[in-house]
Amino acid sequence: MNRSDFKEGLRGGAIIALSSAPFGVLFGAVAIDNGLSFLETLLMSATVYAGASQLVGIELFGQNVEPWLVVLSVFAVNFRHILYSAAIAKYIRHYTPLQKALAFFLLVDPQFADSIRRGESGQGVSFSWYFGFGAVIYVCWSISTMIGAWFGKMIGNPASIGIDILLPVYFLGMVLAFRSRWGFFPVVIASAIGSVAAYHFVGSPWHVSLGAAAGILVATVLPLDTSSTRELPQESEG
Repeated sequence: MNRSDFKEGLRGGAIIALSSAPFGVLFGAVAIDNGLSFLETLLMSATVYAGASQLVGIELFGQNVEPWLVVLSVFAVNFRHILYSAAIAKYIRHYTPLQKALAFFLLVDPQFADSIRRGESGQGVSFSWYFGFGAVIYVCWSISTMIGAWFGKMIGNPASIGIDILLPVYFLGMVLAFRSRWGFFPVVIASAIGSVAAYHFVGSPWHVSLGAAAGILVATVLPLDTSSTRELPQESEG
């Protein structure tokens, strides 16, 4: 393992870990509020590890809906991860099968965004960097979930103090980080319109996947930005 890349990943991931900690606390508090035990909350965070879809699943658990609907709803929210894995595939093709399995487990939104930025800049996405970046976020997420679960009863209803707005703000900030890319505004506008329309006519959580599909559809018909086309070097572990 390349120590330099690993340390760089830890530094980059630590910033994300600290900014995502409130979401972990929020999840822990919401999980306890919806009837999960302390151990169940930690286990779900450690195994599912999917942020937004964890919150969706917890809310559905609290409403006592059918298990198949919970699974389907979580899949709808997490459908974007299929697109994520396809997008970063060319940057991690040198990973071993075991490394790829771990990489896809750690593939959350900031991991994807930073991997794409690193890959497109020509730095490459070494496993050492990727693991360091993802591991620190995962550990921090688990700890913040534990804190939220432990003190959840003291927080009460998260919406009453505005904590529920953190997740949309976080995603908005991540999307805006790509605003200089070719076709950003047409794709985002189409995705926003598609998501709002789907939320009105179909309902949550399907508006997430359908909004993404609308953005992808527009992206496929846009002309390619040939001015920035370049050959990216293959990454090695050094």
